[in-house]
Amino acid sequence: MVNLTATLTTLIAANHILDYLDVLDPFGHISVRNSNKNSTFFIALQMGAGVVSSLQDIGGSLPYTAERLRYDEQAAIERTESRLIAPTKTADRLTLVDWYSRDDPDNPQNWSLKKKVWTALLINIYTFVVYCSSSIYVSSEEWVHIRFGVAPFKASLSLVLYVLGYGIGPGIFAPLSEVPVFGRNIPYITTFALFTILALPTALVDNLGGLLVLRFLLDFLGSPCLANGGASRGDMFSFLYLPYAIASWVSAAFAAPALGPLITGFAVYAVYSENWCWSQWEVLWMAGPVFSLFFFFVPETSPSNILLNRAARLRKASGNENIRSQTEIERKDTPLSTIILEAIWKPIEITFKDPALFFLPLQLSAGILFVNTYTALIYGIYYSFFEVSALVYPIMYGFNADETGLVSLCIIVGCLISMTIYVSYLHFYLVPNVLQNGLSAQEFRLLPAFIVCFGTPIGLFMFAWLANPSIHWMGTVVGCTLYAVTVYIIMQCIFTYIPMSYPQYAASLFAGNDFFRSLFAFGSVLFSRSMYVDLGVGKGLSLLGGLSVMGIIGMWALYFYGARLRARSKFAIS
Repeated sequence: MVNLTATLTTLIAANHILDYLDVLDPFGHISVRNSNKNSTFFIALQMGAGVVSSLQDIGGSLPYTAERLRYDEQAAIERTESRLIAPTKTADRLTLVDWYSRDDPDNPQNWSLKKKVWTALLINIYTFVVYCSSSIYVSSEEWVHIRFGVAPFKASLSLVLYVLGYGIGPGIFAPLSEVPVFGRNIPYITTFALFTILALPTALVDNLGGLLVLRFLLDFLGSPCLANGGASRGDMFSFLYLPYAIASWVSAAFAAPALGPLITGFAVYAVYSENWCWSQWEVLWMAGPVFSLFFFFVPETSPSNILLNRAARLRKASGNENIRSQTEIERKDTPLSTIILEAIWKPIEITFKDPALFFLPLQLSAGILFVNTYTALIYGIYYSFFEVSALVYPIMYGFNADETGLVSLCIIVGCLISMTIYVSYLHFYLVPNVLQNGLSAQEFRLLPAFIVCFGTPIGLFMFAWLANPSIHWMGTVVGCTLYAVTVYIIMQCIFTYIPMSYPQYAASLFAGNDFFRSLFAFGSVLFSRSMYVDLGVGKGLSLLGGLSVMGIIGMWALYFYGARLRARSKFAIS
């Protein structure tokens, strides 16, 4: 059987494409010169004649709607047919570069499952390194306090500034990844290289000011994993099965901070206080090998970037300067600097002009207000556990630093339990339901969160009032695990609800949500220790548990009345 894609590639490389292709006639048929009716190339063109562009490419740019689902379903069927896609010519005789065929192996949607999983795994490991590097500092706080003679509040600034970088970096790197000339990999690799390089002076710095600056820059440069990780998965996986890929990525981000104190606790306390920087050496040891794997083995996933580079190769091979990608046609004569500035500024402009995010008083979007507030709260509470653990396990139960770090494994256990629950929900309920009945209302995706949201305050109250020397420490661990299980599922549901309800503003809403979460986590690390010391662990965590009860009310209200709120918003889809 003739490999049609290889035949087309060979003809183009041999500079024969211009001998065959002319223009599309008014009826959408291809006019062919030197038209040998028996030629393989002519037959291949006829099989794909009249097709303007790949459904896979169109579908990948659509929001998460029923239309996107139909495109994905149709594309899945057509990928089983080796049909060439006929090159299209515009009115000004430019040849538009597209996928060669429905099953073009360069299209990330057509990659083998093994290649998709390998690429997703490397992005997961990259995400793990960046997130783990935030809390890996926790074990060094006491020695930084002693080494530089500063108050515990100042010693904790290295952690909070790192967390703050989570919120600022995506506002720049997420838009850059949408610029086709950069794609996903250039922001990934350049910033990860700088992250790895800066890990060395961070481990060697001997003054608090330098440490704070370097720690902030580390996470700022590491944030593309947060900004673009989901987008990379969207490039590879179809709409229906994308939640599986997102779940694995979120697991890496969610579990990594819990492992930080465990990884570094033994090393930091095994040496003299002058060597507090062992925690930062471990950042370098993690980042170096992972960056090497990332640099050599992660392929580009952005369809626009792949087609842009394909157009450049075809121009070089054929000598025809009229071969262009869609991006080049749309942005003809636009300087790269203008494209970059527009990409960075547009989300900022939407953030301040779109009331769905900025909450202008007269055009308030209650649903997004709740989502941002609630996710910020539960994310901030998560980071406050690093402060409360130091006040509970060493003081109440006599744990050393190593044993205190081991307690954080309960977050990993909770993550594994919740991921099993959520993936089972997808496999046995959601996906079959969508295949049978089509897409339901967006609030249908909130069903798991609607059920498990009770676990958040219950877990906090358990931790609060079981933290007592007269009660076994396992009680607090169970409470922390329950909190982790519920928060993971809630975050998964919310991060599905946002792009389905506000598809045109999804990128800006995610950037805004990330900024809210990071800002509150930044503040929670600063105020939580003083709160727990002044109020006590029980009352302090009970206060946070009481606030999270409001999340139950909000989640139920969003589930039952979300459709009405969206109907009143000019930014949401019904």
